[in-house]
Amino acid sequence: RVSYGDSSRLVDLCRQAIYFDNLQDVNLCIKAINQDKQIRVERVKNRMSSEYDSVLSAGYRDVSISLRISNEETAVVGADLFICELQLLLKEFADLKNEEGHKRYVEFRNFRAE
Repeated sequence: RVSYGDSSRLVDLCRQAIYFDNLQDVNLCIKAINQDKQIRVERVKNRMSSEYDSVLSAGYRDVSISLRISNEETAVVGADLFICELQLLLKEFADLKNEEGHKRYVEFRNFRAE
């Protein structure tokens, strides 16, 4: 979609999600990620911020972290160059993020040409 055929713009070849019961645990996870010397944070999209306009994501909220893991092992195989996406979200949103819900979200994004 938005990579325009340029593979260097891909930031979610590997995507994982962690589900939390509350925002305090989300914050603890973010702190742990920031303190890990092997993780290089490339970008953070904080859709949980009170300043974020949730209309832009059809009400969906998460914290999406684009990151690289950089250590001796990943450097040897060139994996330290890959950007992965880690989604941090509340269990309440995860419960809504089912097959049909995600399909509607993708259609919404496609409609907005994102």
